[in-house]
Amino acid sequence: MGSPPGRLPDWPERLAALITAAEHRPFDAARWNCGRFAMAAVVTCMGQRPSWQHCPTLTAMADTAGYPRVPVPFARAGDVVLAADPERLGVVLDAGRAAFVGPAGLLRVPITTCAVAWRIGW
Repeated sequence: MGSPPGRLPDWPERLAALITAAEHRPFDAARWNCGRFAMAAVVTCMGQRPSWQHCPTLTAMADTAGYPRVPVPFARAGDVVLAADPERLGVVLDAGRAAFVGPAGLLRVPITTCAVAWRIGW
């Protein structure tokens, strides 16, 4: 078994462009939701769309993409996180914050509010 795929060399710039483009994009249940935002971030950082399977919970569904879980305090920019209450997927912006799709654009919250994190690439 080989090493896990790495991120694209220009992933920081690509992630910043995604965040800028999503800044004021409001939630839309069919077109722009937490899952689509998390998937866009993975594609932005990795250059490929992971496969995943529908499951009863967001946590279980995210686990099927094959990325390893990491302790939330060790999540880094571009990693995917899950916040609870309400349960939703988001993206780590930096060591202390994550972004989630909100009613009028991205919401930034302390990463300490997240329950699970997945390492996207190495």
